[in-house]
Amino acid sequence: MITKEKFDSGLVKLPSWFKQEIPDMNKIRSMKELFRGSRLHTVCESANCPNMGTCWKEGVATFMILGGTCTRACRFCSVPAGRPDLIDMEEPQNVALAVQQLGLRYVVVTSVARDDIEDEGALQFAKTIEAIRHLTPDVKIEVLIPDFSAKEASLKILSDAAPEVISHNIETVRRLAPYIRPQALHDRSLKVLRRFRELNTHSFIKSSLMVGIGETDEEIVEVMNELLEAGCQILTIGQYLAPTQRKRHLPVERFLDPEEFEKYRQKGLAMGFVYVESGPLVRSSYIAEQGYQAALGVKS
Repeated sequence: MITKEKFDSGLVKLPSWFKQEIPDMNKIRSMKELFRGSRLHTVCESANCPNMGTCWKEGVATFMILGGTCTRACRFCSVPAGRPDLIDMEEPQNVALAVQQLGLRYVVVTSVARDDIEDEGALQFAKTIEAIRHLTPDVKIEVLIPDFSAKEASLKILSDAAPEVISHNIETVRRLAPYIRPQALHDRSLKVLRRFRELNTHSFIKSSLMVGIGETDEEIVEVMNELLEAGCQILTIGQYLAPTQRKRHLPVERFLDPEEFEKYRQKGLAMGFVYVESGPLVRSSYIAEQGYQAALGVKS
């Protein structure tokens, strides 16, 4: 097992394929100023995404709505868990203004889990989509949502808003799910994906997997089959990295090399996914527009 303590002591180093260019600090600073000035959160910062410098250099970010505190405490996630923030009624408009100011053509909107409110945040997603389309009607929108506890009313609110891509992450294989996502359910996530496919055939359905937590190749293929059967069309697969040393966060079991990720990419395409992005640094929202464009090309 590769623990975070070993990283910090210098006994274990990240593999060479994790090296990236030094980010443009001026660009990062200006992006942060925009987000803070608009009282906005980004999952890029909250989740300690390793691609933040790369994406922000291109002026691309994933907006995180419904505050910065989650009602769940998944063991892979660095987003703070606890008593959630009050809902900011100006947030949808502030996101839309930021999208306009950044000149984005493709935007990803995600959120913390909000088990504390009746619709679990579905209406805030819908309002944000509406606000973005009002100011920038040509922008394509992807949403990365929690499971809304599979509440039918919440799923329908989000589906009716008709974002171009609806993403909900399965995160891991069935065996590890209760340990990694104790407040979520593996079959409930599959149900959510399946229901969105039934409710809205115009939106593409997407999910994501982390690897390197102790799963087997057979289990990865099994969950890929489960996702396909649930109607998932776009899949991303990336290396898990422990966000902190705290006991809440799982240690890395192993690092997969780029060739193994390519094997999963090829396997996924052969199985029937319309697009698979698989690599050590891949995250669910990484170069998200490419997945949408590829899926759109297949549909056409």
